[in-house]
Amino acid sequence: MAPRWTANEYDPHAPEAFDTPHQVFADLRARCPVAHSDAFGGFWIATRHADIKAILDDPAEFTTTVRNVVPGASATGRRPPLHLDPPEHTPYRRAIDRALGASRLAAIEPVIERHVAMLLDSYIAAGGGDFVEGFGSPLPALLFADWFQLSPDQTDLLWRTAKDFVKAWEAFDVAAVSKASEILYDLARDLIATRRAAPLDPEFDPVSSLLAATDAEGNPLPHEMLVGCVRQILVVGLVAPPVFLGSVAVHLARHPDLADRLRAAPDRIDAAVEEFLRLYTPYRGFARTTRNGVELRGRRIEPGEPIALAYASANRDEAVFEAPDEFRLDRANVRDHLAFGRGPHRCAGMAMARMEFRIALRELLARTRSIELAGDVRMSGMPEVGPVYVPLTIAGA
Repeated sequence: MAPRWTANEYDPHAPEAFDTPHQVFADLRARCPVAHSDAFGGFWIATRHADIKAILDDPAEFTTTVRNVVPGASATGRRPPLHLDPPEHTPYRRAIDRALGASRLAAIEPVIERHVAMLLDSYIAAGGGDFVEGFGSPLPALLFADWFQLSPDQTDLLWRTAKDFVKAWEAFDVAAVSKASEILYDLARDLIATRRAAPLDPEFDPVSSLLAATDAEGNPLPHEMLVGCVRQILVVGLVAPPVFLGSVAVHLARHPDLADRLRAAPDRIDAAVEEFLRLYTPYRGFARTTRNGVELRGRRIEPGEPIALAYASANRDEAVFEAPDEFRLDRANVRDHLAFGRGPHRCAGMAMARMEFRIALRELLARTRSIELAGDVRMSGMPEVGPVYVPLTIAGA
């Protein structure tokens, strides 16, 4: 019987520069759109938009309960809603959505503006430096601290731990990942205990919203599942924004004409954010497994074998997006991108993320007159894709 794959068709350990991953994905889309990798115990990676969309639209066949990210496994504990399929995931997702409603977003917008201004004032006064360390990493930590209504000590702990977590993933340091993860679990337990004793408005506080939620039989959600859910939200919300904002900064440094164009037309910031989301989607490792086994692009995939969904590749698929490697401010079908996923597990925080990115881009451009690269970027490892170190020289406006 012939083997189902040949050698290592995709190598996530290969050295990467800023453009390398997209060149590799373009080659895979054309030559081997469903590839196999021997890394991380073995996995498949889907690279075409149509295939990834179809998988996301079929949670009955493609489950998150076995493997939902590469690298990694969900065997260490259930973290809803990502680790559960509908309908089990639904009470958790509904509770999170309630704390991200229009009134909560309206209240958090001026908070984001204050954090952005504070961080940029310090960063620009220093003449630049690592954009991820100085701006991209602390911004979502401060934002989540406000959303979760953390104390100053908890905010500092969250920020430091989030940075340690990202660096550990980058180095594929399992022990360090576990250590940072346990700190986040402890923070989640502390938050739940505090909110049980003194609940806040569930329309504004995600932990109080989760504590008020019930399952289909009207029972409170299990304690350890609530802990896992809070821990999951903290990680997802803190890892991707620094990578994405770092990519945007690199693009602006490479294309000062675009930066000047957006400075002159700030009403186009929303459109720019959407095209940046398509162009620099920071994910390649969210995963599913098939329940019954499938054949995809001529490859036989057995139950339990993880399929990584390369959103970053799907969003540069030539079959969907014309000239996919170009930044086009007026791209008609830009909303076809999968930057926030799709289906029941589409990113719950996408409205808040868009607000965060819009304000960050607007203020970065308004407060600077030039943005230049000051050295080589350093790239993340899987499951993200994008820079984790972006040295810049900045001139204030």
